[in-house]
Amino acid sequence: MRHLLKLEDLTREDILSILNLADQLKFERINGVQKDYLKGKKIGLIFQKASTRTRVSFEAGIYELGGYGLFLSSNDLQIGRGEPVQDTARVLSRYLDGIMIRTFAQQEVEDLAKYGSIPVINGLTDYAHPCQVLADLMTIREYKGSFKGLKLAFVGDGNNMANSLIVGAIKTGMSFAIACPKGYEPDKHLIEWAKENGNITITQDVKEAVKDADVVYTDVWASMGQEEERAKRIKAFAGYQVNKENLSVAKNDVIVLHCLPAHREEEITAEVFEAHADEIFNQAENRLHVQKAVMVKLLK
Repeated sequence: MRHLLKLEDLTREDILSILNLADQLKFERINGVQKDYLKGKKIGLIFQKASTRTRVSFEAGIYELGGYGLFLSSNDLQIGRGEPVQDTARVLSRYLDGIMIRTFAQQEVEDLAKYGSIPVINGLTDYAHPCQVLADLMTIREYKGSFKGLKLAFVGDGNNMANSLIVGAIKTGMSFAIACPKGYEPDKHLIEWAKENGNITITQDVKEAVKDADVVYTDVWASMGQEEERAKRIKAFAGYQVNKENLSVAKNDVIVLHCLPAHREEEITAEVFEAHADEIFNQAENRLHVQKAVMVKLLK
């Protein structure tokens, strides 16, 4: 494992190894054990999309590991003024030990890895969100003990979250179901991959997807960069809400996850959100532990 660009690049063993290390690092943090796994390491944090959780969790994680994080917005880099990504990659490789990038195009992340000589971590693209899904998997295993035989249901847009959840679920042995309006399905090649490698259901019926689910997951209807489509999307996703009625057909011990930020009374009701707030905020915390594990794996 040289980079974390998308979950398709990782084996099941890679994923479990990251989760096991994340568990260890979480245990150490809770018990006040600090080890400078990344002492002297410098990690550039490129943000072409704003963030709360990604920035804070990476900066805090790097600090806790004894490294140094450099926040780099698109305004701080020549890449924001048209410098080719391959040139940026080669220059930063001579200054830094690793790069995390949160941007729009997946190809930009792939090119950073291709032309650079240091590890690259995908902090989010329009195609994939591997760090978030690793945190989701960590959370599911904490609550359920293992992945075997579990059903993960996603309600909402077939976006970068759905794309990465498909891969994470199938690779860890879970079945995956998604309820989304027509025209908002996940990436076609990932659907075909999932059909060949596991159990996937795609439906426009929320209750069909949620029925007997162990985990129900949702995300905002309009992601960053889709603000102009907001009115159209609210109309399209009406009925695709995680609420008490739709959740009634899931398992009695179902957990509810949300990658945040949440728009209460849109994709999830305030009632359901607050009933499952511990799960959701443990999920958010686990971004810190998983990303620390990824950085240790790639940079130590």
